[in-house]
Amino acid sequence: MCQAAIYPGSFDPVTYGHIDLIKRAQEIFSEVIVAVAHNPLKNPLFSVQERIEMLKKATADLKGVEIVDFDGLVVDFARKRKAKVLIRGLRMISDFEYEFQMALTNRKLSEQVETIFLMPHESYSYISSRLLKEAASLGADLSHFVPDFIDLALKDKLRKSS
Repeated sequence: MCQAAIYPGSFDPVTYGHIDLIKRAQEIFSEVIVAVAHNPLKNPLFSVQERIEMLKKATADLKGVEIVDFDGLVVDFARKRKAKVLIRGLRMISDFEYEFQMALTNRKLSEQVETIFLMPHESYSYISSRLLKEAASLGADLSHFVPDFIDLALKDKLRKSS
């Protein structure tokens, strides 16, 4: 197996698509560091601590997975953790342009950090946290997209924020 890899993201909230990518990365890397970003520009619904707790619960049965948070540039975080690989998910072709730009920018910022793209199982390829938050706000059943405890937390959070 290869060294540690970092899977950064907002995970607001974590979905079965995220969990699928963590499992895929776990098959390739000895350690998968799931790094929850402090990105206030994305207007997250859940706090960083809530997202960390959800991820820990969702990945509790997976070995070699560490859940942490980070602030700032992901390449700086990778250097600090001595990781040379970033994992990014590609769901649809529409993700490619943004992810490609980000990968090239990260490469320019740090040539020592490489980005590897993984595709989730096709049954998760259309899931996005943004879309699920919208569907939850309209009362949708999210059991096919997120673990039950996340579905409940999402609906509770939306109820309290409205």
